[in-house]
Amino acid sequence: MHVRCYRDLEVWQFGIRLTQRTYQLTRTFPKHELYGLCNQMQRAAVSIPANIAEGHARSSTKEFLHHLSIARGSLAELETLLVISQELEYCQPTAVAEMFQSCDHISRMIAGLQHRLTEKLQRDA
Repeated sequence: MHVRCYRDLEVWQFGIRLTQRTYQLTRTFPKHELYGLCNQMQRAAVSIPANIAEGHARSSTKEFLHHLSIARGSLAELETLLVISQELEYCQPTAVAEMFQSCDHISRMIAGLQHRLTEKLQRDA
């Protein structure tokens, strides 16, 4: 599997859309959360496609796998922050449910990519 540019990766594209939706969602939060929960959610969301891009640009499959692992961690962080924001009643349950669906889809995509890259590593060894 060889992709010329990280922008061609569907998982990166989905990560960008999730980041956009996160920013849209956090715009509705109380102003006192601007530097708290909003900032943390935005940073976690940005980290997902950023780590996918950085990993793809690295020189080895192992490094790519490492960055994909970080992206999955950021995804789990974002999901946790979504739960907190819902518990604090900062957002509608339907909005959170849609975000969870996107998170789940991206998580499965990253896992699939990790699996394919691990198989590649084993074949090349």
